[in-house]
Amino acid sequence: MRANVPRRRAERRGLRLWPVGPVLVLSFLAAVLVAAGAFLAGWGLLGVEGLRPERRLASSTLFDLVKLSFGVVAGAGALVALVVAYRRQRIDEDGALREATRLHTERFTTAVSQLGDEAAAVRLGGVHALAGLADDAPTRELRQTCIDVLCAYLRLPYTAEADIPEDDAAARHGYRALREVRLTVIRLIRDHLRLPAEDPRSWQGHHFDFTGVRFDGGDFSEAVFSGGTVDFSSSEFSSETVSFRSAEFSGALVDFRDTAFNGGVVTFSDAVFTAGTADFTFAHFPHGLVFFERAWFAGAVVRFDNAIFDGSFVSFNDSVFAGGAVEFSESLFAGGSVEFSEAVLSEGTVGFRGSEFSGGTLDFGRAGGDAPTGLPTSGPYVGIRLPEEWSSPGS
Repeated sequence: MRANVPRRRAERRGLRLWPVGPVLVLSFLAAVLVAAGAFLAGWGLLGVEGLRPERRLASSTLFDLVKLSFGVVAGAGALVALVVAYRRQRIDEDGALREATRLHTERFTTAVSQLGDEAAAVRLGGVHALAGLADDAPTRELRQTCIDVLCAYLRLPYTAEADIPEDDAAARHGYRALREVRLTVIRLIRDHLRLPAEDPRSWQGHHFDFTGVRFDGGDFSEAVFSGGTVDFSSSEFSSETVSFRSAEFSGALVDFRDTAFNGGVVTFSDAVFTAGTADFTFAHFPHGLVFFERAWFAGAVVRFDNAIFDGSFVSFNDSVFAGGAVEFSESLFAGGSVEFSEAVLSEGTVGFRGSEFSGGTLDFGRAGGDAPTGLPTSGPYVGIRLPEEWSSPGS
């Protein structure tokens, strides 16, 4: 008996149900208060000044009192039945949730074991099974767990094709199989982020941890990063093409800190940055192509503080800066080219406070609107090209 008491109390805490006795007492008190309030309100509306005393009760009055007594008893019984039915419903719902959670756990265990299989086809099945589990998850927390496992799979140690000896056919075959599984994970994440937020299968607002992932391809185009956090910090874009084309960054914290754009092509062309933060602090652009062409920066904060541009071609051509801020504070421009040709700087700020220009090209040719802030106001402007309407760099 004693051993069962803590368990029952724990179940009550899990269901958050009060003991039935206090609930009935409180229900009766609430019913009496409501009835009294209704009686007093009717009394006041009718303008009654008092009750007429009667020495003898008429049979009709006595019959009304009997009906009233039975009505009170019936109401009390109905109230008890309502409380009991509510508690039974809560218990049934909790039991259904527990059963759904148990089935989810069993399927989850099977899917995770598939991810560790040596056969690429089995791993692909595990990836799709986890995505399906996330769609069917009975709670948001369980869905997040499935997403965490998919992201963790991308974070596993990974040898890129460039690091594989050319004469090692088996290793190259294994690499291609593993890469296909990884690209499938990225594609499934993208597809779920494309769904409207009201869609029950949408993953918008969840957290995605891509910390330290080495990307050698992948398509996040048209994904909507809205709410939650998306962490690409310390990741590396090393080859092939990774696309964020037409993606929307709205209300989310997207973290690219310490990220290396070290080859290949990364495109944010036609992307929209609104009401959120995209943080490229300490990012490194040694070589490769990074495109922000025709991107729209409105109300968002995009930070390239302490970033190093020493070999890449980074293009903001035709972008629109309409509100918010894009900051290159204390960045180093030591090589490569960063272009803002035909960009529109309107009601937003592009700042270069404390940046160092020792090589490469910073080109604002044919850009319109307000001049950027923080460019050096004296000295040779080697590699800095400004439109004619900007007589001198902004201070």
